[in-house]
Amino acid sequence: MKCETCREALSARLDGETEPAPPEAVDRHVTGCPACRSWLARAERLHRTILLRPAPPVPDLTAVILERTPAPPRDGWPARIALAMVAIAQLALAFAQLLGVEDHAAGHSAESLVGHLSHESSAWNLAVGVGLGWAAVRTKAAAGQLPALTGFVALLLALSAGDLVAGQVTAGRVLTHGLVVAGLVLLFVVNRQHRLRNRPSPATTADTSDFAGTETDHETGETPERPRQHRGFRRPASRHAA
Repeated sequence: MKCETCREALSARLDGETEPAPPEAVDRHVTGCPACRSWLARAERLHRTILLRPAPPVPDLTAVILERTPAPPRDGWPARIALAMVAIAQLALAFAQLLGVEDHAAGHSAESLVGHLSHESSAWNLAVGVGLGWAAVRTKAAAGQLPALTGFVALLLALSAGDLVAGQVTAGRVLTHGLVVAGLVLLFVVNRQHRLRNRPSPATTADTSDFAGTETDHETGETPERPRQHRGFRRPASRHAA
């Protein structure tokens, strides 16, 4: 019997497994081989050390993990559906302006309308409707539309109030701007819901010194060093040199 086969059988015997060779032949080889007897003695000492070594104490963090686990996020469908309805109404208003239906229904004469400005207004209403609809589908896009739409609504309300007081526009025409105002409010709601859904959990932002900073390594007895946090802007990795 070779020493490799004998030591493999002895290792299996220590682990309580089936030996790959007859036990009698293994014992005869160990009796006549000083190298295998020395190997067996070292293996037995190591085996006893592993079996008698106590396991390091591990705290039960189940309650802490469950407490810090955020609740399942809600999709905020009511606000998104309402924003989609406002987008559809805004698109209908834009198409009505482009086709001239609204102007004829209001009784305005063709001479009193500036064609190019009317087309610009219709194009803007169309763009607002498309943007609101896209924000209802992809809530992440709501944040990008808020600055422009907020400035537009603020200026529009101020100018519309002045025109209404001066009698240059009817109250019905001013009320049509309520769609874009409602769209702006719903944009704020959808954007807030999106930010709440994607907000990092408290476990990632809280101080982890209670666990990592106070415990010591059981092997070396040293306190592990906390990783340095990168502050500032970090450039994205290149596709070819990640």
